[in-house]
Amino acid sequence: MTKLYNEFGLWLRTQFPYKVQKISINAGFTCPNRDGTRGWGGCTYCNNQTFNPEYCNTARSVTEQMEEGCRFFARKYPDMRFLAYFQAYTNTYGEMERLVELYEEALSVPGVVGLVIGTRPDCMPDVLLDYLEELNQKKFLLVEYGIESTYDETLRRINRGHTFAETETAIKRTSDRGIHVGGHVILGLPGETHAMMINQAKVLSDLPLTTLKLHQLQLVRGTRMAHEYELHPEDFNLYDVDEYIELVIDYIEHLRSDIVLERFVSQSPRELLIAPDWGLKNHEFTARLRRRMEERDSWQGKSFYSG
Repeated sequence: MTKLYNEFGLWLRTQFPYKVQKISINAGFTCPNRDGTRGWGGCTYCNNQTFNPEYCNTARSVTEQMEEGCRFFARKYPDMRFLAYFQAYTNTYGEMERLVELYEEALSVPGVVGLVIGTRPDCMPDVLLDYLEELNQKKFLLVEYGIESTYDETLRRINRGHTFAETETAIKRTSDRGIHVGGHVILGLPGETHAMMINQAKVLSDLPLTTLKLHQLQLVRGTRMAHEYELHPEDFNLYDVDEYIELVIDYIEHLRSDIVLERFVSQSPRELLIAPDWGLKNHEFTARLRRRMEERDSWQGKSFYSG
């Protein structure tokens, strides 16, 4: 099969001699953009119910959540190993002692071989990086930052509570410790044009990112952005699936070829999703994306290296 882009699954095979699966954890964290430290109300698009599988329940301990997730996958793949994915809210936001306790608890579950820690660029103190640098010598570690946009105007509009300069600094500080760094961006945020999003790919290519997730903008019930859409729908460009595929292809053509692409879409629960509703599973979207890339004779980095 032609390598159209740098796939996350293939990259994981270079890191482990066995199949691995991420297990999401809700460890009961909050966010400095919700408690007043950096802002109130959280990001305008955010409803954290959209992130978590049913077993991600803060009434259960980290160990219980991990064990249930591991049992689910081990039925089909008895030799599979697991990565504990601290996903919900800001998973480096708390007292140092408590953070270490939670990470170590996850790593103590049989079959867990590493951590993926989702967080914000403004929540990575040096003392925590010191610990993570040491942990990285013993276990697989990926720190994933919510970038969302490279434009400060957009970040203000969606109430992120940090600047892109803070994102750049956090990514570089983490990479300098030898730690794999992931990023997450949302394509289609209000106010961003096609040209702006393509330029974003070039900007991110200059950063020491290991992995990147792309997600389409989704309007989710119970969010401030959903209310904004009700008032000013003209401010939003909600792509149909074919339009979004073209955008993603344009984007990754301008992206450095060694950045590992983990995913291209997000799926919010149907009961929470307002739009867009494409009715596609992730693997169905990916299959359509690959077909269109082949039709366009496209590959990751095609335009990045040609200027």
